[in-house]
Parts: sequence; structure tokens; C-alpha cells
Amino acid sequence: MLSRNSLLKTIFLMASIFIFTPVISHEIQPSIIDFSFNKERFYQLSMRLNIEALIAEVGSQHDDTTESDNTSKYEKLRQLDAIALIQEFEKFESTFLDKVQLFFNGKKYPLSILDLEIDDVGDIELARDSIINFAGVIPDNTHTMSWQWDASYGNAVFRVASDSEPELYSSYLLDGKASEKITIGTDCTNLNVGEKREGCTQKKTKFEVFLNYINVGFVHIIPLGLDHILFVVGLFLLSTQLKPLLIQITSFTIAHSISLALGIFGIITVSPAIIEPLIAVSIIYVCIENILSDKLSRWRPILVFLFGLLHGLGFASVLTKIGLTEGNFISGLLGFNLGVEFGQLAVIALCVIFIGIWFGKKSWYRERITIPASVMIAIIAAYWVIERTGLITIS
Repeated sequence: MLSRNSLLKTIFLMASIFIFTPVISHEIQPSIIDFSFNKERFYQLSMRLNIEALIAEVGSQHDDTTESDNTSKYEKLRQLDAIALIQEFEKFESTFLDKVQLFFNGKKYPLSILDLEIDDVGDIELARDSIINFAGVIPDNTHTMSWQWDASYGNAVFRVASDSEPELYSSYLLDGKASEKITIGTDCTNLNVGEKREGCTQKKTKFEVFLNYINVGFVHIIPLGLDHILFVVGLFLLSTQLKPLLIQITSFTIAHSISLALGIFGIITVSPAIIEPLIAVSIIYVCIENILSDKLSRWRPILVFLFGLLHGLGFASVLTKIGLTEGNFISGLLGFNLGVEFGQLAVIALCVIFIGIWFGKKSWYRERITIPASVMIAIIAAYWVIERTGLITIS
């Protein structure tokens, strides 16, 4: 059996191998699609998204850009200035438009791009948001509209507004799912939630929004939140006894719920460039303590609480990018947080089913499972620290 010092040396020696890996990583975030129209029937459609990921065909089937076979193409695009990236997009434009569908009365309507808003290169360690703008006139006698794009373009938040109804429709669409048909041809102003009027789309109730964002929060953990998954697995590995696990999970849950709320309300704002490396550090700490100790220390729940605050701010950055509307803010926030909890509980349940039940009471559990698994998770997290702090450079 390895000594404690040998184990720690192994972790950081293996992690240091990654220093020379020329790669950057950006988490795949949902795109924000806004459709608005006025009583003169003019409409605007804007898409806030990661154009580099779009061109490189890096979709939501990946947790981040490094998991795609097209990583090198994405990295080169990320380093282009705004003019060069626009030129690259122009080559891709026809392919993109073929897979974007705007429907009026159930019939696909041709789109043409008005302009692109692309920032300069900036910090390549961060993903760059760009905006594609469209504009046009809604055809006469149009009663409904809907929107959809190809699943390869990833998840999207789709929102519809009019000059009289700023929150006509909002939904989180997974894997290329089409929006509902939204009524735009009838006067649906002053329509209360739950009220029906012939020819009008019924506004989503707060409970429907709540359920929708439970799904969003769950998906952010499983399958998209690998770093959060590994943190929870690290908590599980310390001991198969229920009490230590419940103490840690409760501490973590309370903390990230607090910081998620503070972050989403703008009371605390911390750059992802700071939060993301610290989340990786929290994983390393948990794993090292798993290696050095076989029981819950008096300080660990406090540190887990502090780490939970970091993870909550990470959740907040995602939810902020999704852009909850004012009317759906509280229900969306609560639903997202509950979805995160369900995701964490699912991770724990899988650990118990596949590890705890079968091996938890074995005399060799700690030697053959806790320590090796903690070493491997720490190696992954050490790589993330190096990557997220910019110590990895692009050749």
C-alpha cells in the first residue's frame, strides 16, 4: 500500500503531465433566442450564442469543448478577431440557415441575417458570446409562430415578447426540441395566467415554469456538470456510513442554495475565471482528505460548506446566462435549485447502488476503492486547475 506522501506525489506528478497539453476548455452553455414583434407586425429575432462552437460543430452532446473531435478547430476559431470570425461564419451561413426553422402558421419562413455582433478576442480562457440578428415582417393572416433548430446546435432558451406583452412565452428547449406554437395573430393582451381566450396561447403558469427549470437544473448536473458530479462522488467515497454522508451533503446543499440565490440576485458577483478553478481546487481537497483520513473530521463539514458557496456561484453564472424573465424569476430559480438537488441525489443513489451496496462493507473498501478513486478524481481536478487558471497555453 502506498504511503501518504507517495500518494500525494503521485497525484501532482501525474497532473503535471497535462501542463504541456495545448488545449482550452469552455463549458457548453445554452443559447438565448429572443423573438419580439410589434403591432405593425415587424419582428426581430436575435440569437446569443457561441459562434465558434457552432461553426466547429461542438454541440450539447459534450460537457465542454475539449470533449469534441473538433476541439482544435474550435480553438483556432476562438483566437480569431471579429472580422476574421465573421468571414469564417459567412462560409458556414448557408449550412446554419438550413438547420434553423422559423414557422408562421406552421409553414417554414425563409430567414436572412441582418447583422452579427462579435466582440474582440479578449481572454481566450473564456467563451465568447456573439449575437446573430434577424428582422422581417410577419406575413398577413398569421396566427401562430414557432421556432426550432437542429439538435447539433445544442440547447436553447426561447423567449417571445410583443410590445404589449413582454413575457408572452419562455421555455428551455433541450436537444433541438421545437417550441410550442405561440399565438401572435390575435389580441391576447391582458390575458391572465390560467385564463383562456379563443385564439390565444395560454401563458405558462408559475408551476409549469417551475417544472421546466427542475429539468434544467437536473440536466446541469447530469450529464453536463462533471465537476459537480466528481465533487459529490468525492464526498461519498469518504465513508459508506449514512451519517457522514448526510452531514456533508446537507452542508453542501445549504451553502450552494444560499450562494445561488445571492448570485442570481446580483448581491454577489464573481467572475467564472475565479470560480471555476476554485471549484476544481475544492475537488482536490476532498480527495486528498479521503486519502489521508478514514473518518469525517470536525473541520470537513465547514470546508464543504465553503466549497458549496463556490459551487452555488457556479450554478448562478449558468442561470444568469439563461436569462430568466422577471415574471418567472422566483419559480425558475426554485425549480433550477431543486433540479440540482435531484441531480446530486441521483449521483449519490448511483454510487450507493453500484459501489456502496456491493463493496461498502468489505475490509478492503478503503484501500481498493476510496484511495484509488480519490487519486484519479484528484488528477482530473488538478488538470482542471491548471487549465482554468491559464497555465496551459495554446501552441
